[in-house]
Amino acid sequence: MRLENKAAVVTGGARGIGKEISRTFLDEGASVYIFDVNEQEGNKTISEFTPVYGGGKVKFLKVNITDEKNVADSIEKIIEIEHKIDILVNNAGITRDNLILRMSIEDWKKVIDINLTGAFICCKYAARHMIKSRSGKIINISSIVGVHGNAGQSNYSSSKAGIIGLTKTLARELAGRNILVNAIAPGYIKTEMTDKLDDKMKEKLMKQIPTGRLGSVSDVAKTALFLAGDESSYITGAVINLDGGMGI
Repeated sequence: MRLENKAAVVTGGARGIGKEISRTFLDEGASVYIFDVNEQEGNKTISEFTPVYGGGKVKFLKVNITDEKNVADSIEKIIEIEHKIDILVNNAGITRDNLILRMSIEDWKKVIDINLTGAFICCKYAARHMIKSRSGKIINISSIVGVHGNAGQSNYSSSKAGIIGLTKTLARELAGRNILVNAIAPGYIKTEMTDKLDDKMKEKLMKQIPTGRLGSVSDVAKTALFLAGDESSYITGAVINLDGGMGI
């Protein structure tokens, strides 16, 4: 039980990568609070997890991470129960892809708001309590396109590059309080989104990945577990490229 007696918040934890991170943390003994704006998916995930882990170990909070008051109030609810937050995983994110000449300002702002500003807000309010405890782990989910860019994703790439800047800055600000801040930059991960790609696009992707396969949500969750646990106690400000070698 590598996370026994730890309290964790996972944003966007109701499905996909966030759900697998939540499951992995629960398997390792953490109490997990899932933040997600999708109430239907959140309740579905809780109904799946509760019989396995118990209602006291996993809870769903409907949270709009772009709403500062909503985040602050939700963090306070957790503090009332746990008296601390040990781990924050900023995973929530969306895409609104288009070439820059066709991208609307609304789609630009929406992606930046959720992917970057939402992470900033969650960091701000979780860090307040981590500072009091003089302990904590913040794990930000970036993307390989935040490192290298990608045509048709100027909004998403910018938001994920911003996550890297946020990670490195907070790592410097918070290290003196024993709070470690790191990022994971996944490449192409097998999710509902990649399942929708046609065979031609999948074949093109495989040629870009030296390992010859898409990553799995488990790959990301295990990396998050490493960063959340004691094994990473001398790592901060790092960006782990989890991309099967795409960035080589």
